[in-house]
Amino acid sequence: MKIAIAGAGIGGLALALMLHKRGIEAEVWEAVEELKPLGVGINLLPHAVKELSELGLEDTLAEIGIKTSQLAYYNRHGQQIWAEPRGRAAGYDWPQFSIHRGALQMALLRAATQRIGAGLVHQGHTLESFEQDDGGVVARLRRRTDNALVETRADVLVGADGIHSVLRRLLHPVGDEPRFSGRMLWRAITETQPFMDGRSMFMAGHQDQKFVAYPISEPLRQQGRSLINWIAELRVPDGAPPPTDWNKRVDRSVFAPAFADWKWDWIDIPAIIEGAATIYEFPLVDRDPLPRWTVGRVTLMGDAAHPMYPIGSNGSAQAILDARYLADCLADCGAGRSSLLYALKEYEAERLPRTAGIVLRNRMNGPEQVMQMAEERAPNGFSSIDDVIPYAEREAISQRYKRLAGFDKQSLAATPNR
Repeated sequence: MKIAIAGAGIGGLALALMLHKRGIEAEVWEAVEELKPLGVGINLLPHAVKELSELGLEDTLAEIGIKTSQLAYYNRHGQQIWAEPRGRAAGYDWPQFSIHRGALQMALLRAATQRIGAGLVHQGHTLESFEQDDGGVVARLRRRTDNALVETRADVLVGADGIHSVLRRLLHPVGDEPRFSGRMLWRAITETQPFMDGRSMFMAGHQDQKFVAYPISEPLRQQGRSLINWIAELRVPDGAPPPTDWNKRVDRSVFAPAFADWKWDWIDIPAIIEGAATIYEFPLVDRDPLPRWTVGRVTLMGDAAHPMYPIGSNGSAQAILDARYLADCLADCGAGRSSLLYALKEYEAERLPRTAGIVLRNRMNGPEQVMQMAEERAPNGFSSIDDVIPYAEREAISQRYKRLAGFDKQSLAATPNR
């Protein structure tokens, strides 16, 4: 069996590694001519770390990321709404990592190149079309170096090519435009003094004005400073969303005045914003859940299948879970327990409704809804959060989202190793 994967992002590379572990040949085709460690920070939750640990990568993650100890929510006055331990600090068998997205992608690329072979990881090839028959699928790709059309034949073609997926557009050419939330994000990394315990992640504000920050490095040697990943979010006037472009740089004056007085005894947000060398802007968009991902021998995964708001730290994690379940289904097929087409349908039947639920729940602010509730119920602040949102209500919101996303302890304990 041979699987062609369009896209060498986190999901596509994780899939290639998981297929290799199960004895299935994978060939990866990436549109970018040279992969570089671009982007900013992301969080890998315990269920995603579990899967990467089974690939022997936990030590690598620990070298390039930081083990998150706590997640805390605050209102726009700097008052704490909710806090909970994370990862091993919360009793999980696996940590939660805050990590630079580009560093993670490069680590996965190195592992894939070493394990499946450099000759099976192609860069600079853009998928243009495919054609399938009873025996397989032919993908046609444009090679950037000479504009030549390259064909490759495989048993299955998987689209792991992101929110602007070519394969998704080929499968669903009509009525599948990005859905703009009306909010913009500004993201950057600042080297500064650690806050809280140096391993905590916090979110402050509400859905129309929010600031998120967490460290993505251990304290650096120079004066104990850390690299802090941060996101500022504001609602903007109605209109069509601009293109999602990770390379669009903007000046801090576009948004910083809205956070000018967000300076509390435990954090100085204006100073964090001021300290960033480069700030990137992109719209908060997702897409409506699809009725199906799979057509014959062709299927989707990750952001190509279910792009979602970056709420709940779940985008990369769900791509990794897609990879795990798809690899398992294909391995079972290879063992003769089901047909290949059945295996792809089984993958879709399991993963499509789960991720659709996360997409829709993220539109409702996911676990961050406690921030919106605090803003609506106590816009001027509170003397006790228990008088605004009782503890049991806050805890229920947190646990409900964990179950939905699959990283509650019961779900993790029920997932076998492979």
